[in-house]
Amino acid sequence: MKFYSKLGGALLLVALISMTVSSFAFAESNLQKVMKERGLTEKDVLAAAKTYTPTGGRDEYIVCSSGGQSGQIIFYGIPSMRILKYVAVFTPEPWQGYGFDDESKAVLAQGRINGKDIVYGDTHHPAFSETDGDYDGKYIFINDKANPRIAVIDLHDFETKQIVVSPFFKSSHGGCFVTPNTEYIMEAAQYAAPYSSDFVSLNDFNEEYRGGLTYWKFNKEIGRIEPENSFTFEMPPYSQDLSDAGKGPSYGWGFNNSFCTERYVGGIEKGRPPYEAGCSSKDTDFLHVTNWKKAEELVKAGKVSKLNGAYLITMEQAIEEELMFLIPEPKSPHGVDVTPDGLNILVAGKLDSHAWVYSFEKIMKAIKDKNFEGTDPYGLPIIALDTALDRSVNVGLGPLHNQFDSEDGVVYTSIYVDSQITKWNYRTGKILDTIPIHYNVGHLMTMEGDTKNPDGKYLVALNKLSIDRFNPVGPLHPQNHQLIDISGSQMELLYDMPLPLGEPHYAAAIRADKLQPVVRYKTGWNSRTDEKSEFRCRAGREKVVRDGNRVHIYGTLIRSHITPETIEVYEGDVVSIHLTNLERAQDEVHGFAMYGHNVQLSIEPGKTASATFTVDKAGVYPYYCTEFCSALHLEMQGYMLVMPKGYKAEEKAIIDGEKYTKADYEGQVATNIATQDVINQVVGFITSHNYKDFPIVVHLVEDATDQLGFAEEAKGKSEAAAAKGDFQNAMLWANQWWQYQVKTADLGLRAKTHLEQNGAKKIK
Repeated sequence: MKFYSKLGGALLLVALISMTVSSFAFAESNLQKVMKERGLTEKDVLAAAKTYTPTGGRDEYIVCSSGGQSGQIIFYGIPSMRILKYVAVFTPEPWQGYGFDDESKAVLAQGRINGKDIVYGDTHHPAFSETDGDYDGKYIFINDKANPRIAVIDLHDFETKQIVVSPFFKSSHGGCFVTPNTEYIMEAAQYAAPYSSDFVSLNDFNEEYRGGLTYWKFNKEIGRIEPENSFTFEMPPYSQDLSDAGKGPSYGWGFNNSFCTERYVGGIEKGRPPYEAGCSSKDTDFLHVTNWKKAEELVKAGKVSKLNGAYLITMEQAIEEELMFLIPEPKSPHGVDVTPDGLNILVAGKLDSHAWVYSFEKIMKAIKDKNFEGTDPYGLPIIALDTALDRSVNVGLGPLHNQFDSEDGVVYTSIYVDSQITKWNYRTGKILDTIPIHYNVGHLMTMEGDTKNPDGKYLVALNKLSIDRFNPVGPLHPQNHQLIDISGSQMELLYDMPLPLGEPHYAAAIRADKLQPVVRYKTGWNSRTDEKSEFRCRAGREKVVRDGNRVHIYGTLIRSHITPETIEVYEGDVVSIHLTNLERAQDEVHGFAMYGHNVQLSIEPGKTASATFTVDKAGVYPYYCTEFCSALHLEMQGYMLVMPKGYKAEEKAIIDGEKYTKADYEGQVATNIATQDVINQVVGFITSHNYKDFPIVVHLVEDATDQLGFAEEAKGKSEAAAAKGDFQNAMLWANQWWQYQVKTADLGLRAKTHLEQNGAKKIK
């Protein structure tokens, strides 16, 4: 018996191996066929395999990219390069209801400038919040270059919560950059301008125009910027650019580029050479070095004065208190990057072929010894280049931005003119590898490459031009983000991804497991203020409150009806519709759109959102749910009836288009009983398994229980009508009873499928 058992097992093994080999041969044959038909090489297929993420699979990293002129930010995954979400920040966006509901309008209103609503932004440099120099996955910040503002996006729900406006600047390219524990968010001015809102002639440029760098105080406990505890360094009328905060030994210091230190004012229309001629004549520009830790102490001690309602450290005070210093840097730089260990600072210049490596230790020694080569025209001390520099490395024509690898000393620099990425070692100055990029790369990013513990693995080149890379779609081309494998000694291009939204400037990548966003809100939640909404409503408590011509409608949304289904108001009323999504199941979003009133809401599970408007014309205005939420989505509708002033409603009953009999009612009840049998079987399966170990299923069961409760209520109304012989309403309520059952069954089957697919265990 043992012999035959072993023989049978061996034969089975041979059969399985044979089947496997045959399967591989079949797959290889098919793969070769596909490769031939599509003209793919083995290198192409390998690159595809490195980026392919199977159905239901998740990415290892999540990227936040600026959205440029869209005023938004973009999230996508790596290595799949799948776009996950656009998050509205400075620009109204209807899918999210941003700028359409009252709650998000209040956030946008924080960004008003000179009393005007600004509904456009040019987002540039996103920054994740940090704890001890590493991304913590809590918040992300983004600046608006066109209208110098900073926004706070809370990553627990990926919504914009706050916008603050610079009290000094007129533009702001250099933001956002955070200190290692997110004590401050750094925002630098771009184009010098007067700090006042008054007219100042360009003839007074040197005397009255100023640059600057703001340290916005961030309160991590409440997730908001505190303008009252923030401060700004007054800087000369150079064009400040990007920044970075020191870490480790350089903690407490900040570093900021500048260009156009010639302080040239163009004027083609007056016969003067253009700005670009006068702003590129010097061999070097200035790196600004600021002591934010000491400045913070002065602010707290009450030793800093205010201008425009905010703390301003003047250049005179910065000189006196030894808070700010200048160092020559390569011509027209675009990026300053502190190494992961905090010991060096890297700067590359667009009009130079070199990247310069500064020593923080040498900079501190020069400051301590007061070893300066002189001052700039405003009296700021200048540390000599030779005193601060470790080395200068020729990395290619038009170097821009740097990002770090997990391997000590290895850095990647984007090379704009040569359209390439250069991999080099900033400790040895040795060039390690280069790879061509299509075309004109601007910024680049590695995985968590801004932190003290970069991950390496992948690099993304953010290319300004795509030219011939994608299908032509008119003269306005998408941007091109190229994914590069940097896990080996040589870089390998894996993927070209078109980004058809604005001009993304910079991006940052975070490990996906650091993000733990919610999938639903507490019922009746104001997501913008992160507190219970004063307008929240529960099922059965919907109401209309009128005070003169001011009308508040408190309503609810649940598959598949809007309550109330009819809103009656008078011409001239100011109407506020407050809707609460009662769903608990994940991804059961409801929308709300209304004809003729610019109303479009996105109401996620648990959220309360409001829309306020004036009804200035009598008429009939349908409304409906914009998110396909159930089989009866199209029936999720209602009417706002705007009656003329003084209108008296007729005493006239609504006549149903269809007449029902006792037989119709009894047939529907039979269907309902059969449906309940199915529900009972599904419930039996769920409760016989460890469903409470699956949070998604728990919430599906909560929703299903609610729907079944509504079904029981409708059943009671149906039976009561039948008892009176009113089979018209008995049938209608029986049908509603069945609709609730259908929704219960839908939720239950989704829960059952999830348990089956995820290895739920039967309870013994």
